[in-house]
Amino acid sequence: MRTVAAMTTNPPRAGRREWTALAVLMLPLLLVSMDVSVLFFAIPEISADLEPSGTQQLWIFDIYGFVLAGLLMTMGSLGDRIGRRRLLLVGAAAFGAASLLAAYAHTAETLIAARAVLGIGGATLMPSTMALVRTMFTDPAQRAKAIGLWSGVMTAGIALGSVMSGVLVEHFWWGSVFLVNLPAMALLLILGPMLLPESKNPSPGRFDLLSVPLSMAAVLPVVYGLKELPSEGWNVRYVVSITVGLLFAALFVHRQRTAASPMISPALFRGHGFTPAVVLNLVSAFGMMGSSYFTTQYLQSVLDKSALEAALWALLPSVFIGFAAPLAMRLVQLGVERAYVVAGGFVVAACGYALLACAGTDSLWLVLAACGVMAGGIVAVMSQLTDLALSSAPVEKAGAASSLMETGTEFGGALSMAVLGSVGTAVYHHEMPASAPDAARETLGGALSVAARLPGSAGEALATAAREAFTDGMRGASIAGAVLLLAAALPAARALRGIRVRENAATENAGQADSLSPSGV
Repeated sequence: MRTVAAMTTNPPRAGRREWTALAVLMLPLLLVSMDVSVLFFAIPEISADLEPSGTQQLWIFDIYGFVLAGLLMTMGSLGDRIGRRRLLLVGAAAFGAASLLAAYAHTAETLIAARAVLGIGGATLMPSTMALVRTMFTDPAQRAKAIGLWSGVMTAGIALGSVMSGVLVEHFWWGSVFLVNLPAMALLLILGPMLLPESKNPSPGRFDLLSVPLSMAAVLPVVYGLKELPSEGWNVRYVVSITVGLLFAALFVHRQRTAASPMISPALFRGHGFTPAVVLNLVSAFGMMGSSYFTTQYLQSVLDKSALEAALWALLPSVFIGFAAPLAMRLVQLGVERAYVVAGGFVVAACGYALLACAGTDSLWLVLAACGVMAGGIVAVMSQLTDLALSSAPVEKAGAASSLMETGTEFGGALSMAVLGSVGTAVYHHEMPASAPDAARETLGGALSVAARLPGSAGEALATAAREAFTDGMRGASIAGAVLLLAAALPAARALRGIRVRENAATENAGQADSLSPSGV
């Protein structure tokens, strides 16, 4: 009886086929995360070629992220119903077609439409890849390693996107930043059916169509309002937008609790460890995105680096990312409780913010080191929380669970931009001389533009004052970020302490068989 039980309780280990399939899954994940930042260097050429209005230029930037955030929950639930591999391949085809349309767009309207379709494709790809990792890797140690790789690739893709954009635009035309997607998507469409297993919920119930507009109405106004607050301040329009989104969020939650076949099953949140993982993941995304709002401007406008130089320097902190997730995974395998690993990751990230709070107007290496320490701590946290959330969720609901984690990441990033961005802006306004022109008192970019038009020492004095004020604002926001992450460490340790998740149904059944064994072993 012991032998039979042991054979049942040990989940099958992934082999070469599964690891090769994981490598294939990394391609769409890398490209989807890169598309968040791929337009950073291409927008000047796009503006010269397509001549978009100011509003159109904003939509070219933002439509991708808005559509992606708004459809994540819908696509995660849809993948559970029709099959994650099927949805992944459909999304890859749409992503490739939209990339081709964007590359050869002749009008701003066409490019905006193509970016919207890219957002739809991205919303299918991200939860599908995470859900497939959950179904391919049933061994806990292997799954933790796979999810660590997943987290690292996603984080690195955002940094790599801006660099690749600069290199491609420097040597080709702006459309090349979209054409780079085509080979990877073609490879996924060819190898995916051969390597990726199909998986879906065997009893999904009817698809709740009403939940689709409700979820989008809940997510989009909140994300929009939070993203605009740092640059525009607490404008009534954005406060109303956030309020409307929260009201629709309440309606969405009510719908999920009362519908016969909800898009997001409330049972997910009863999984041991799932709710803390989602909430803490939002906090970790807050920590990750808040620093980038300041450090990108610091490298370009305070240290006066070119856009491409700044992007290349920004790649250095990625070295820490490569070690963070594997180290966290190894600590858990050696017996360190996951709660303490996550809490430690928050403390490390807080130390990164503390280092950033020490930066002056000429602190390149200190800022890079701070970003590396911060990113390393956050990636360690996110990899462990993702593993916990997916392990806690039933396999048949892996897509919905993945989409909730991704939606939390979007909310955390937007909230970080609003809160820390507002702190930095408030300090900047306070530190700028009252005699400075209004445009210079608003933003660092505005101050440098005004300074360039002033004669001699007057321009230099204004630029120096603005750079010092911005650095003061970055320090203030960094202190706020460090306090928040430190404050998250203790609740994380308490909420996750002692959590042991069910690995799969086979394990549970085997445990029941053991308990029924006459020998008791």
